[in-house]
Amino acid sequence: MSQLEQFISRLEQLIDRVEAVLPAQAPVPDWSATAFRWRTQVNGVGYLQAVKHPHRVSLDALKNIESQKASIVRNTAQFVAGREANNVLLTGARGTGKSTLIKAVWTEFAGQGLKIIEVDKTDLLHLADIVDLVGERTEKFIIFCDDLSFEEGEISYKALKSVLDGSIAAPTANMLFYATSNRRHLIPQKMRDNLDVSDEDGEVRPSDSIEEKVSLSERFGLWLSFYPFSQDDYLAAANYWVNHLGGQWDKQTENAALLWHRTRGARSGRVAWQFARDFVGRD
Repeated sequence: MSQLEQFISRLEQLIDRVEAVLPAQAPVPDWSATAFRWRTQVNGVGYLQAVKHPHRVSLDALKNIESQKASIVRNTAQFVAGREANNVLLTGARGTGKSTLIKAVWTEFAGQGLKIIEVDKTDLLHLADIVDLVGERTEKFIIFCDDLSFEEGEISYKALKSVLDGSIAAPTANMLFYATSNRRHLIPQKMRDNLDVSDEDGEVRPSDSIEEKVSLSERFGLWLSFYPFSQDDYLAAANYWVNHLGGQWDKQTENAALLWHRTRGARSGRVAWQFARDFVGRD
């Protein structure tokens, strides 16, 4: 082997070693997609992954939450039209349609260019990267985080607080954050938080840690509360889904729906949907 060939071979080996320690490049997003997930590679580099088959839901499919639907549709319409709008926190009983409502309102406005990005709670530390990635684009984006809550000791909520309101950078006009949670205060409050108090001129001053924990929820301008279904609400939802899936609603179906929710110990839109799938799918 000539000296030149030896030099080229050693150069290629050096390049391979350098590439092994350099951070990998994130894949370029497919901006033609309407829905994305934020994914993190093994080396910690995050990227937007296009969702090939997004879950589209009609607003009409959601029952017994008319006031919540009206509020989030109005807020989203303002956002899509380029007017002022708020980040939204949907809280309350499980299975009552919180995350489905977010997908439904995105479906309603997707034809007007609205896109959605789903971010897991564990990836909230990458929110600044997401803002940098989409902040200068012309499209409108909903950042969607489902089942948002934090345990004691977790720090990723600080990144969320900064992006929502508190960073030196101005809020991005083409992005809103829609999140769901089963509890209003996203960070747990302990009884011991109330032990560190003082009495000065009759004023009780709780520990500053309480302010820290409540302030995250307050960064959402619009709060929507969801409540457990009554029996009539549940039956109305079950009726809709049975007919939607091609079944027939009658007294026998109603009795089966009542038995179903009693065995589950809960009444909700999710339980109604699960009943309809089971009932219509039977031979």
